[in-house]
Amino acid sequence: MLAKRIIPCLDIDQGRVVKGVNFVNLVDAGDPLENAMYYDGEGADEIIFLDITASSDRRDIIYDMARNVADNIYTPFTIGGGLRTVEDMIRMVKAGADKVSLNSAAVKNPEIVRDGARVFGSQCIVVSIDAKSNNKGSFDVYVKGGRENTGLDALEWAKRVEELGAGEIMLTSMDRDGTRQGYDLELTQRVSDAVSIPVIASGGVGEKRHLLEGFTKGKASAVLAASIFHFREISIQEVRDYLRENKIPVKS
Repeated sequence: MLAKRIIPCLDIDQGRVVKGVNFVNLVDAGDPLENAMYYDGEGADEIIFLDITASSDRRDIIYDMARNVADNIYTPFTIGGGLRTVEDMIRMVKAGADKVSLNSAAVKNPEIVRDGARVFGSQCIVVSIDAKSNNKGSFDVYVKGGRENTGLDALEWAKRVEELGAGEIMLTSMDRDGTRQGYDLELTQRVSDAVSIPVIASGGVGEKRHLLEGFTKGKASAVLAASIFHFREISIQEVRDYLRENKIPVKS
């Protein structure tokens, strides 16, 4: 069985790490490079950086940060936010990113997923899906930092991006984001069952048990957290030990 991954996520706003609740009320959580170096030392399996206002503000993504991170850590990392063309992705990979994440751009132009997979291979293309319950038994896909409801069904969109060549899905529950109530396990499990590519569970972690549930009940291939790691409440090593005690295969 493949080892399960533990991934800290750094939301970036104007060059700083931030964390909010339900995608709003952001608070500062430090310097991106300092956090990345800390997680590198902690033994994170991967790190994800998301420039959360790049698409809505029509800004270029922070290439300098990617170069600085690549020069200072060994941990593989993914960067997303504001990537609108294959040329944007090429610049980011040349800056040092191992993977790129697409969200708003993929919804606007789904063929960018196929084009990116052709250039880099599917393993390099992560599609980020921000999903919110519509109180009708299904989940809508949001873009532009959670500001715009696309009307797309999250499960159907997940299956579509897999067909286009995405190698992984980062699935964030907007309802649970920052609440510390745990992942939306129904959403995570339904998407995980709908696709054959890895799904990263995201949104709502408040304690170690939630990470375990992401694997056991959500059927995720990787678990992502922000607040508990950024504010040093729980270490990645503590999580790894806890998961191992509960028979989840993780890296040493």
